[in-house]
Amino acid sequence: MPQIFSRYDKFFEKFAHLEQEKESRRATALKQYLSNGAVIRVSEKANDWPVLIYPTPSKIERDVAGMNETRRLLQSRHSDWKRKYSEAQRYDFTQNLKKFKEKLYWQHVYRIATDKDYRQDAETVKLPAHLVSDPRWKPMVKMFVKDLEYRKQLTETVKTSIVYKKDKKVAKFADDLKTFRIEEAGKKIKELEEKLQNIDASIHACDEIMKWAKQ
Repeated sequence: MPQIFSRYDKFFEKFAHLEQEKESRRATALKQYLSNGAVIRVSEKANDWPVLIYPTPSKIERDVAGMNETRRLLQSRHSDWKRKYSEAQRYDFTQNLKKFKEKLYWQHVYRIATDKDYRQDAETVKLPAHLVSDPRWKPMVKMFVKDLEYRKQLTETVKTSIVYKKDKKVAKFADDLKTFRIEEAGKKIKELEEKLQNIDASIHACDEIMKWAKQ
């Protein structure tokens, strides 16, 4: 009488005579196949592996096709996160190259060289002039370079505000954001690599299960 199994251990409890087969490629494939929530239906065969009734070869082919599509999507996401990780790591280097093309950066350099008061204020707030090509920071740098009232207000805020008590650096958020992006991208890459490894193992398992189904 055909029997249904969803657990690897229960299968080998039933077919104890296959104990010596637990290290075989078929047994390894069966363990992987069932670990993904699949079920099998078999019919006993004396002193041998039972006959596999379900999944059928056509069912396995459909499953593999679906897994290959999922793998393609995961691989695409993995590539995207690898790109984001690389961009986050290169952020400072990239910004330090881009700044040389910005007129505003050279205005800042000139003020540093010729205006002692400006230089002291820039040093106090640790002005992120190297981020001048980043749209998130350019407006602040521009105001600092061109607006004396804004510059003095920002300098005083950095000196006295509790927000800057531990780190007198107006662009600390940029550093924190870069760190977050690197960590987040690294986490996503690891998660996707684990999923890809599992789906590769599942596809390989289906190849072995297919051989069993065709016997």
